Amino acid sequence: MNTPNNISIVDESPISTMPVTEIQNRLNEAIKQLSPERLKAVADFAAFLANAESEAATQELLSISGLLERVKQNQATPKSQYVNWRTVRSDV
Repeated sequence: MNTPNNISIVDESPISTMPVTEIQNRLNEAIKQLSPERLKAVADFAAFLANAESEAATQELLSISGLLERVKQNQATPKSQYVNWRTVRSDV
């Protein structure tokens, strides 16, 4: 897809083979040409995507049986019971 000013946002190669920095560079170039209204729309959409990704990750963690209870139990453990991992195994 090419924009009116001929900036290619997505080329024909699969997105998984394109380096992230290249995608970011293309996006930055396209953003520079946007009106303030469209720039806000892009920002809103990026925030929406970030929130959706974060929510999916949260749901994945919550689906692990017993994880929340173990985290709460560990948070209740007094710090005096903590052991420095370096003293447990020096060869790690």
